Amino acid sequence: MNVAENIKNLQSKIPENVTLVAVSKTKPNSAILEAYNSGQRIFGENKVQELADKYEALPKDIEWHMIGHLQRNKVKYIAPFVSLIHGVDSIKLLQEINKRTNQNNRTIDCLLQIHIAEEETKFGFSAEEVKDFLDSDQFKTFQNIKVVGLMGMATNTTDSTKVISEFGTLNTLFMDLKQKHSDLKTLSMGMSGDYELAIEQGSTMIRVGSRIFGGR
Repeated sequence: MNVAENIKNLQSKIPENVTLVAVSKTKPNSAILEAYNSGQRIFGENKVQELADKYEALPKDIEWHMIGHLQRNKVKYIAPFVSLIHGVDSIKLLQEINKRTNQNNRTIDCLLQIHIAEEETKFGFSAEEVKDFLDSDQFKTFQNIKVVGLMGMATNTTDSTKVISEFGTLNTLFMDLKQKHSDLKTLSMGMSGDYELAIEQGSTMIRVGSRIFGGR
């Protein structure tokens, strides 16, 4: 099955309200163009340099998402063009994004990453931290970013009960915050191995790589 068929197959399985981000990290431009020519327009990268290079080389109507851990000193390289930053895991990173987007006369959509997994390697705010931040005066000072939702990554495990529980916890927080913060519309959770469970638990955006492009 080729890239176009994989995308068509995926689109037939996911509800209309769920956005598919094709994770194109490490993939050649030819594979991205194959997906593009089949109608896919949203692609996710996790390395800043690779993302910037692909932006320069590929069609300009592609919507690029930064899905990896973003270092503050790298924000300036993607601020002129990136559409959505998934893993915003600290207030200091938000400050840098706001500064760089202001310099580019843009507003960038951001997702706040919530730590829901057991692994220490995962980044993110706690539920209490994100509630406090969204209610703070400091949050109102960020004029060049728009927090449009939450993102989370489940524990890397074959225990589907655990994954369901973690996704469910994040969805509960998302629904709770939406009542006070109407801009929150996106819940990004679920990847190639667990996107079906994520959709069942309320995900509105999934990040899928190997199911589209094959393994590395």
